[in-house]
Amino acid sequence: MDVAIKATGLRKSYGDFVAVDGVDFEIPKGVCFGFLGPNGAGKTTTMRMIYRASPVGGGSLVILGEEAAGGRNDRKIKQKIGVVPQEDNLDQELSVRENLEVFARFYGLDRKQAKARAVELLDFVRLSERADSKVLELSGGMKRRVLIARGLVGAPELVVLDEPTTGLDPQARINLWDRMRDLKRKEATLVLTTHYMDEAEQLCDSLVIMDKGKIVAKGRPRDLIREHVSSHVVEIDMATSARNGSDGVEKATSELARLAKRHEQHQDRLLLYVDNGEEVVTRAAQLLPDAETLLRRSTLEDVFLRITGRGLEE
Repeated sequence: MDVAIKATGLRKSYGDFVAVDGVDFEIPKGVCFGFLGPNGAGKTTTMRMIYRASPVGGGSLVILGEEAAGGRNDRKIKQKIGVVPQEDNLDQELSVRENLEVFARFYGLDRKQAKARAVELLDFVRLSERADSKVLELSGGMKRRVLIARGLVGAPELVVLDEPTTGLDPQARINLWDRMRDLKRKEATLVLTTHYMDEAEQLCDSLVIMDKGKIVAKGRPRDLIREHVSSHVVEIDMATSARNGSDGVEKATSELARLAKRHEQHQDRLLLYVDNGEEVVTRAAQLLPDAETLLRRSTLEDVFLRITGRGLEE
């Protein structure tokens, strides 16, 4: 499979602070590839180097066949990339249609071509009926869709989406997911950063987890879950048990831990990584009848917790 992006020993520092610390990754064409991690992990810095908003600090970064290090090929690279930024930088006083048409002129499209491209993209993001609305009149989810449309104006080979659904309600997020799946069906290459575990699992064919400037895990979402954690997790709120005066909490915790493949305690939460969750839930109810207990499927957040010892929002 052809490679869209290949990084070798990629680095970026700001003074003494190392934001990206010699990472290696390869992104095939036609996939959705995710960068996952908490604030300060290095993922946004990596993205900024990819869409050429920040120079490469060290190592090699080849984007669509062009070496990015040194900046000599930035113009060629930018012509092939569409960017959907985290912040809303649309012109609020212009209409939705005008935002797209003005941006299209930057790509060398004449007035007629710009109008046709705007019509095509508004249909793609399901906003044709709001074409003449000013951006300031739109909901947050609609503005995100306009940003996606604007990022596609130049018919890019690679689309970079930086936290595209941050702050949106669940329905707006699902609508955006549908548009991103449509892009994948059109064989576009998507590079995505997100804080949301469900988003990464839903959209990404493959991803890397970053922490403190390094890649700490890489692979397909379900493969990472199988490799690093069990199929299910039993969560027990030990605080509720303690508040209700249950005896023998320490002894119960030890017995439940023996039933799990692995266990962790984070503040008042006991996490039991298991393959037979129902058996553990039943035993927890017997040993800690006052404790709130939840059985759920393992997620990428469990993977991150397993690898780094902290949650993705910490």
